Amino acid sequence: MKLKDKVAVITGAASGIGKEIARTFAAEGAKVVIADLNQAAAEATAKELGGDGKALGVSMDVTNEDQVEAGMAKVISTFGRIDILVSNAGIQTVDPIVDFPFAKWKQLLSIHLDGAFLTTRAALKQMYKQGDGGSVIYMGSVHSKEASPLKAPYVTAKHGLIGLAKVVAKEGAAHKVRANVICPGFVRTPLVEKQIPEQAKELGISEDDVVKKVMLKDTVDGEFTTVEDVAAAALFFASFESNALTGQSLVVSHGWFMQ
Repeated sequence: MKLKDKVAVITGAASGIGKEIARTFAAEGAKVVIADLNQAAAEATAKELGGDGKALGVSMDVTNEDQVEAGMAKVISTFGRIDILVSNAGIQTVDPIVDFPFAKWKQLLSIHLDGAFLTTRAALKQMYKQGDGGSVIYMGSVHSKEASPLKAPYVTAKHGLIGLAKVVAKEGAAHKVRANVICPGFVRTPLVEKQIPEQAKELGISEDDVVKKVMLKDTVDGEFTTVEDVAAAALFFASFESNALTGQSLVVSHGWFMQ
């Protein structure tokens, strides 16, 4: 098992990509922490993945400093350590810049960037104390590399995560802590399903055209990235044991973006 007895905190893990990462990590022997805004869903997912006491559901609004600190303290009191952080919690809001409400701009950046900072800070303190390394993984996007219309705060936030990962890689190196970013293409999660009608309305095209001519038009095979694809990339980063792989970003997008 690649992650035997490692403790992994995964935010936004009660559904979608985060849940699949938790499932994959648990199958590889990790003790998984399902940190989610929805406490009932977090606890239900933890029960589903680790009825033997190897999974924990934690209520966490990643934009709330007190909740993040309390949640991480609960992880440490339960499992004694933190080895892996997957900063996955996120939302999407679609609008042209000229119509974008400032409140929604701030909300999206707060969840993606403030959330990444607060959970990273808490995790690093424990990883540094342990002294035997760790892995911080950020959920970026092809939009960490590229831009699309109607997604100004999302593109901004996802670019920002690459910068944060590079700083964590530099600062964490002395403590054997690595930081990397996964950059998926479109994954058919509820977040993406919500975008399809929104973009169809804004662009004046059909939902089918949004999928084929906007979301998947630059892939090599017209296919969505799957949650399993992303989870495999997360496992790769989490189980890599040296500083040889740090400060990097890995695009998982069916060729939508190539670097």
